[in-house]
Amino acid sequence: MLCDEEIVARFLDASFQVTQDVVDYIKEQGDPALIDRIIAGAPPNSFVIDRSSIPSTPPVQTPKKLRDGIRFLADPEIEVLQGKENTAKGIREFEEYVNYFKDRYTKLSAVMRGRIQPVPIEALGRNGRYREDEASFTGMVAEIRNSAKGNKIVELEDPTATMRVLFNRSRDGFEEAEKLLPDEVIGVKGKLSNDGNIFFADTLIRPDIPINNAPFRSDRPGKAVLISDVHVGSDTFLEDAWHRFADWLSDQDDIGYLLVAGDIVDGIGIYPNQDKELVITNIYGQYRAFGEMLAALPHRIKIVLSPGNHDVVRGAEPQPAIPPEFREGYPPNCIWVENPAMVSLQGVRVLMYHGRSYDDMIGMIPGASYRHPEEIMEEMLKRRHLAPTYGMRTPIAPGRTDHLVINPVPEVLHTGHVHISGIKRYRGVLMVNAGTWQSQTAFQKQMNVVPTPALAVVLDLQTLEPEVFDFSGTPS
Repeated sequence: MLCDEEIVARFLDASFQVTQDVVDYIKEQGDPALIDRIIAGAPPNSFVIDRSSIPSTPPVQTPKKLRDGIRFLADPEIEVLQGKENTAKGIREFEEYVNYFKDRYTKLSAVMRGRIQPVPIEALGRNGRYREDEASFTGMVAEIRNSAKGNKIVELEDPTATMRVLFNRSRDGFEEAEKLLPDEVIGVKGKLSNDGNIFFADTLIRPDIPINNAPFRSDRPGKAVLISDVHVGSDTFLEDAWHRFADWLSDQDDIGYLLVAGDIVDGIGIYPNQDKELVITNIYGQYRAFGEMLAALPHRIKIVLSPGNHDVVRGAEPQPAIPPEFREGYPPNCIWVENPAMVSLQGVRVLMYHGRSYDDMIGMIPGASYRHPEEIMEEMLKRRHLAPTYGMRTPIAPGRTDHLVINPVPEVLHTGHVHISGIKRYRGVLMVNAGTWQSQTAFQKQMNVVPTPALAVVLDLQTLEPEVFDFSGTPS
């Protein structure tokens, strides 16, 4: 059976974009030849295949509609939905850069199509009526600059052409234009100038989480613990706090899952003179030590492990799972996933992402701070992308598909990296950064970063309510 990526690739090869509901319909029908029939019947000059392009004549049936809130589970306990081992591939050819951005645009513009009726940018210049009537289109941000009067001028690009868009500082909502990032996909509504050279935007639309998003809740009891940034091997790893956590976890019969969102170990050679801050100077030794720590935990707990920028995998995202040669001594209840990964716990979808893109987004979004990671997670959700900007501090390995697009909408976004705890809910999505198991490092002292160490966030899968437990040993 064809997967999403293969279906999208077939349409891209024919120079078409395709909406998710068409992809779902083709998968449901289980007929790969249906792709060729849909392409052959596409209207002239179209570039997006949506539900209107699905043939309605027999034997093809109308796409089924699933009731919202019903979730069919292949495994009633735990299932890796995205980020399974060996899905993060290397770059094979230059064209994959083009496919990567096409895939991002296709997915995110399809998300917005229910809120606007976009026209191709090329059609704006050909049709004079768009200089009098309101129009809308979607595009990827190619360039951002400020005008002499303080307005924001943005160049947007779609598969047909580019267009300069002006966001007037005197209009409501200009603060959202101030937060625009290179390479994010947005929609705009407004009017074209008389000469057709610039588009005056009245409204900025992001893919965003639907306002009426209703998160799924498990129909039976279950709890998960969310942590990240353990940094085993560092001289600032809080071993006593971990033992307190392990002893406590052994007594919690209602906890069935432990999710670790990256930086399992401190690594080797991650930054200059790191060797002076290590108590375990061998990378195999670091992973072996963490394996012994996990083996001491109750084996009934399913442990999901994803990598971060300190782990022994490539730095470029998506990051592969920790290689098998570093898993010696780990208990069989460990599940190894990539970064990012989406895991279903009794039907509750948890999107795990270590969070390297914090470094870029905090530097580009006005008012953003490492002290409030929950605010950056909200910006990720608004853009439906974990690392919107390419070519900055976050290395990204392009492929045929963009694995950093947030689709489907998770119940929980679980990140790490910044070593500071933050919890917030946005349009039904719970955002969690649990902090770290490492005390303040020399580098953090220089940067005046004060971590929140030895915290574990317990998630109730029936209520989706979080509870924070402090194992630092300091009085609360």
